[in-house]
Amino acid sequence: MEDCRIIDLYWERSQDAVTETQNKYGRFIYSIAYRILRIHEDAGECENDTYLRAWNSMPPQRPSALNAFLGKITRNLALDRYEKEHAQKRGGCQIPLILDELEECIPDDGDRTELSLEMRDILNRFLEGQTETARKIFLRRYWFGDSVKEIAQMYDLGESRVKMTLLRSRNTLREYLETEGVSI
Repeated sequence: MEDCRIIDLYWERSQDAVTETQNKYGRFIYSIAYRILRIHEDAGECENDTYLRAWNSMPPQRPSALNAFLGKITRNLALDRYEKEHAQKRGGCQIPLILDELEECIPDDGDRTELSLEMRDILNRFLEGQTETARKIFLRRYWFGDSVKEIAQMYDLGESRVKMTLLRSRNTLREYLETEGVSI
């Protein structure tokens, strides 16, 4: 089913909206949650919470890209859940490492799970200026939470190349943010 029709179902308050969303995006939503949480049960609960949040958000919101809308909801829910679960301890998950990597580039506004709209726009412009490979690696690491090893396997690259690409991207991002007037 087309995304615009699924969104229409939400606006009509039809129960089929959730079913169609699950059929089309269930695996996508689950994979985002699982990559952050690394626990099947928690990822499943986060997936269900995503459907509820989408149901409560439409209307009044009418997303232009349903997959991005659902991905953002899922990611934020999973990060919130992760933060609550790991408030006193640091687990073996990639999230603490990823946040530490980004800390040198992106200012900490006190809430790492929600970037301001301005920062989101700046990051989007930055990513548009990157090569396709650098952009994909950056997003797989910092949006989806993939490990360096997973990214290397996914794109048939060496781990050292992935690490170097990420380092160069972070350095370029830091410089780009300075030109945009964002202080770190």
